[in-house]
This record gives sequence, structure tokens and C-alpha cells, in this order.
Amino acid sequence: MRRFRHRVGGIVTPIIEAGPPGTREGGQDAVVFVHGNPGSSEEWVRFVERVGEDRRAIAFDMPGFGRADKPHPDEPTFDHTVEGYADHLAEVADTLGLSRFHLVVHDFGGPWGLWFAAEHPDRVASLVLVNALGMPDYRWHAIARIWRRQGWGELAMRATNRRSFGFALRLGNPVPIPKPHIETMYANFDAATRQTVLSLYRSTDEPDLDRLAERLRGQRLPALVIWGETDPYISLTDAQRFRRIFPDARFVRIPGSGHWPHLTTPEPVEDALLTWLRSHIAG
Repeated sequence: MRRFRHRVGGIVTPIIEAGPPGTREGGQDAVVFVHGNPGSSEEWVRFVERVGEDRRAIAFDMPGFGRADKPHPDEPTFDHTVEGYADHLAEVADTLGLSRFHLVVHDFGGPWGLWFAAEHPDRVASLVLVNALGMPDYRWHAIARIWRRQGWGELAMRATNRRSFGFALRLGNPVPIPKPHIETMYANFDAATRQTVLSLYRSTDEPDLDRLAERLRGQRLPALVIWGETDPYISLTDAQRFRRIFPDARFVRIPGSGHWPHLTTPEPVEDALLTWLRSHIAG
């Protein structure tokens, strides 16, 4: 596995990459992992290493998150919308020579990846949705509703400290997120990331997700839905609505796991992912 920093569209971001010799330049059937809020590429290290044993695997930090550049939402250097993040994903893929690849997305990585898929369905070999947003008729959870309100969101962000941050991450997780992951997330959750989160949630209305779902109907993209059953933010009932977009999707439920199954119960997530990839990777 190698780590490097990469400039795309004026944004510098850390990238984690793995793959057997000769796959680094491969543009077909690579696997790209996309984090959500408040994540980073670090949460995918185990999976990049494992998938990278057989295939090119990549994870990177989105603008405003992790250790990527964090332009202020008022600056014209980056568009803090779902469409803007999807465009950035496309630019990263282009500069890394990825012509067609599998997308593994979590949380807000869902809308980013799904928008990319709607714009470039021919470039998506398959979608793997891990407790991800993007289903129709979704209604924001309580914390998101606070973030979306002017003044209240800023107050909530100022009140967030290490203890309350850790408590929020532990909600709905019978198996706790490993402490090193919580520490990394909190270290990255600086003032710039908090402003990014507010801007992103305020620029994404519930009808936007419905329209995104409508755009994907009929594409018949292969999809795997992996879900921690006790997620307090995006419920299992929410997850079932992905069937309206992907009627042939395979569903894997992870009992005893919440919103972060790839961190709290990685073994069944890894098994489901590797089985899926083996059956959907050419050659």
C-alpha cells in the first residue's frame, strides 16, 4: 500500500492506494472507496489493503474532510454541493486513469457516488452502499435538522467537544467504534470541516435526494447494500427504499452493528464485499 498527496482542481488530498504490480495503471475494474461525514480515507485502510491484494484499490479524502484542503464555502474554489463533490470524484478518477470502476460509499458518500453514477453510468461497474444516503423519501435525522438551521447549526458545532463527538459516534453501535478511529475523526473535525458540514447539509434538500433517485431509475446498475441494522441515522427501513432504484440489489444485513459497520464489524462487511467483487469483476 502506498500513500501520496495529489492535486486535483486546485485541491490537494491524501490518497491511499494498493494493488498488485502492474495494476497501478489499470483503468478497468478498480475499486474506489468514498467516505462520508465526518470520515476520511483512513476508515477504509483495511479494505484498501485487502481488495488491493487482487485489484487496484483507492481511497481519498474529499475536500473539507480528513487531511484534504478545506476551502471555505464562501470561496469560489470549490462547490460545496452534492454535484460539486461528484464532479470532484470524477476529476480524481480521471487524473488517476480510472475509466470504469466499482464504487464503495458510506454515509454522505452515497449522494456523491450516486450523482456520479447518474452522470457517468458507463463508468460504474457496480455500487456498494454501506449505510449510505441517497434513497428516495429520506427525512433528515435530528442532528442533521439542527445543522441545516442557521444559527442553531453554528451553535451545535461550537458546543461539540471530544466527549460529545464520541457520544454521537457511539449512538446505535452495540459494538463500539475503535478508539483510534474516533480520535482520528475528532482530530480532523476542525473549524473548517465543521463549516463544510453545515454548508453541505444546507445545500442538500430532501427533494434533491428524491430527484437523484429518479435519475438512477432504469440504469439497472449492479448494487450491493450492506447495512448495520441498528443505525440511528439511516434506518433499515430507509435502506429498503434503495430497492426502488436498484430492484435487483443484493442486501446484506449486519446484526449488532450500527452506522459504521466497516469499522465496528469489519469481517462480515469484508466478506460480503469480496464475494460481490469476485462475482462482478471481469476476468
